[in-house]
Amino acid sequence: MYLDHSATSPVNPEVLKAMEPFFSQEFGNASTFYSLGRTARQAMEAARENVASLIGASPQEIIFTSGGTESDNMAIKGTAYKWKNKGKHIITSAIEHPAVEETCRYLEKQGFEVTYLPVYEEGIVRIEDVLAAIREDTILITIMHANNEIGTIQPIAEIGEIARKKGIIFHSDAVQTVGKIPVDVKKLNVDLLSISAHKLYGPKGIGALYVKKGVFLEPLIHGGGHERALRPGTENVPGIVGLGKACEIALKNLKKDQEYVTRLRNQLIAGILENLEESYLNGDPDKRLPNNAHLRFNGIEGESLVLHLDAKGIAASTGSACSSKKLEPSHVLMALGLEKVEAHGSLRLSLGTENTPEDIEYTIKSIKEAVTTLRNLSPLWNQ
Repeated sequence: MYLDHSATSPVNPEVLKAMEPFFSQEFGNASTFYSLGRTARQAMEAARENVASLIGASPQEIIFTSGGTESDNMAIKGTAYKWKNKGKHIITSAIEHPAVEETCRYLEKQGFEVTYLPVYEEGIVRIEDVLAAIREDTILITIMHANNEIGTIQPIAEIGEIARKKGIIFHSDAVQTVGKIPVDVKKLNVDLLSISAHKLYGPKGIGALYVKKGVFLEPLIHGGGHERALRPGTENVPGIVGLGKACEIALKNLKKDQEYVTRLRNQLIAGILENLEESYLNGDPDKRLPNNAHLRFNGIEGESLVLHLDAKGIAASTGSACSSKKLEPSHVLMALGLEKVEAHGSLRLSLGTENTPEDIEYTIKSIKEAVTTLRNLSPLWNQ
């Protein structure tokens, strides 16, 4: 049973079917002028329209990348390098994905200053902190739409409105929200927005960056004129087609899927909290992704719980797959004010549309059994 959709999602069969011809029969380079290349180009531009439709953008505002990490780098470094003569101050949050956090750390070594906003117990950035952090030399605010570990949804539209009034470029990493909740770049007041295909039943290795018309970035890669010369290199046509198809399906089913997965999530959270003592939900209970349940259990170690669940046929995680090789407790959970031992006792369950109410009942039962077993072995329990 797969409950780690925040790490990646299975490719939708319709997406795979749409991609297949572009690996073999329709293998043309989209930059060539003969018919094989034109077919690839037409498919690529159709995909661009689908991506744009899902987020309320125009196709000309979509730049294809290799995924969310490249989109984040392009947005943050591209803005920093383009506007460094105007200022060198950047604002972000303490719970960003490593693709944003590490990019900001890198820029600090290049002479930029970065303010990391707190998120408090609820895991959400507060508007008053954004206002207090803005300086004359602030050139960029980058705040994720929803957190990849605890699923909390940030007040992006309000932050974007502030950024716009102050003339500051505003980027949001929306890798976890696009395809799961409504995302409209105009309503969110963003200038730049990152997308990744494999989080919404598309393939790995392809993503996109929304770049609002009139916003200029310094290219990070130099070469030909592909993707408005912001991302030169022969286009990944099968991947682009897959991203476009995934966006088309997500737009068609968004409301239905959101409601369905929310019911499963609520069933899961209630089933755990009501049946297992000293279990807690991390982050705001309401302002969270429809498919995210991030729980912690006193007296156990999260990685041991993941292994016990794996033995029961359940795939879950303790947090971000991109940070899974780090031994330190999650920077996201520490930003909530948790103790290290509490952070290490946490579990992320991220649901998908293929999960069923029966899956959730089995998961609740399995977690209860595994936590009870681990607590009976733990010197930390009932001290």
